Amino acid sequence: VEQVSVAVDVDIRLLVGPEVLAGSTRLKAGTATKMALNILSTGVMVKLGKVYGNRMVDVAVTNTKLRDRALRILEDLTELGRSQCEQLLDESGQRVKVALLMAWTGVDAQTAQSYLDQNQGNLRSALAAVSS
Repeated sequence: VEQVSVAVDVDIRLLVGPEVLAGSTRLKAGTATKMALNILSTGVMVKLGKVYGNRMVDVAVTNTKLRDRALRILEDLTELGRSQCEQLLDESGQRVKVALLMAWTGVDAQTAQSYLDQNQGNLRSALAAVSS
């Protein structure tokens, strides 16, 4: 194992063995690095409250494709129909977490956003606060 003398807080080394093609870093090493970074960033998103269940709910609805994704998330988590989810998403200002709080608790968009703000954007915490 090659020793690197760099001052770091956490040293993560991915031991993948030699590349199939000598000198290439795009194969095993690149893939292992990408997987490790994906795992770390997903963990960060969970800790930041951007995930609910197995869904990434902090979706920025900036185009048609992302609006469709947001609507599918709403349909799945609320079990409401497409038209009801479209109305919720529109009333929420295209904010999925706000729309979810509205659907689950009956609060308006401003109140839902206020609960999210009070809970640092964490949907699970905001839901608990509304319910208490």
